[in-house]
Amino acid sequence: MTDWLIPFLCGLGASVLSAWGVGGGTLLLLVMTLLLDVDQRTAQGINLLFFLPAAASALFVHRKNGYLDRPTLHAAIPPAAAAALLGAWISTAVDAQVLRRPFGVYLLLSGVSLLWPGKAKKA
Repeated sequence: MTDWLIPFLCGLGASVLSAWGVGGGTLLLLVMTLLLDVDQRTAQGINLLFFLPAAASALFVHRKNGYLDRPTLHAAIPPAAAAALLGAWISTAVDAQVLRRPFGVYLLLSGVSLLWPGKAKKA
């Protein structure tokens, strides 16, 4: 029973944090790699799948409320899709150990940036 209970509770907690906009997916990634001993690539794949329902519902609500700028979407989607495919290809071509350190530095810097936010620019 405990084989699935702890991962389920971690996923549930991360989904609640994601719904609040706190970044539960990043926390889920850290929990999977550091506590549950999941391979980093597998954890990143699970994290991306975890994000899809939230992204789909946000897209639906934004479209319903008229917040989507169609010309911007049409301009942004092709390069974003190409960058995602390139990133996926690079992540499978490079050893996972090589990816761990830059990803850890990125997480550290993003955490520090949340602790010391920059001053808002006046419009």
